[in-house]
Amino acid sequence: MTACFIVRATIIDETVKNAFDRWYQEEHLVEAHKAFGAQRAWRGWSEVDPNVHYAVYEFDDVTAARAVPDSDALKQLAIEFDRMWSDKVTRKRETVDTIQVIGG
Repeated sequence: MTACFIVRATIIDETVKNAFDRWYQEEHLVEAHKAFGAQRAWRGWSEVDPNVHYAVYEFDDVTAARAVPDSDALKQLAIEFDRMWSDKVTRKRETVDTIQVIGG
């Protein structure tokens, strides 16, 4: 079964939301997808809180997803994230192991 590494970012300074969205679209999602060796990656904005952004990186198994938080790839990407958004965007990360899938 697959597993996902998920990043939940919250915009603190609403004046940077558009710039953050562009940066994630044009640079960060592609770089993280490649650096993590993820099978797929996607992102979106919450419909409940418009200042919450999710990025999801899908892996073939939970072992690969669990390796991301301690990886050099994440450390390097986090340095760039902090340089760009340090006091304007907060983030939380978690790994989710898929235990059931219905449908295609």
